[in-house]
Amino acid sequence: MSIEHRTYQIHGRVQGVFYRQSARAEAQRLGLTGFARNNPNGTVTIEAEGHTEALDALEAWCHQGPPTARVDKVEVTSGSVQGYPVFEVRH
Repeated sequence: MSIEHRTYQIHGRVQGVFYRQSARAEAQRLGLTGFARNNPNGTVTIEAEGHTEALDALEAWCHQGPPTARVDKVEVTSGSVQGYPVFEVRH
């Protein structure tokens, strides 16, 4: 099974609600690497790498997020594998 790279752009009330930390926990549970970061426009970006099934599961999670989040939209794009060693929260 090959490794894929996906970028998720999450819109809604997703900053200040532990979205990045919760995403890291979910990604680690799924065996994914990459990062989550807040953006100046109020969105959260997640870049993740791993197997298709795990990336699909993370995408499903992104639509829900942690209990205090309100997700309005998730945009997903594919990209080139970067070879991230771990999944981290970036500032």
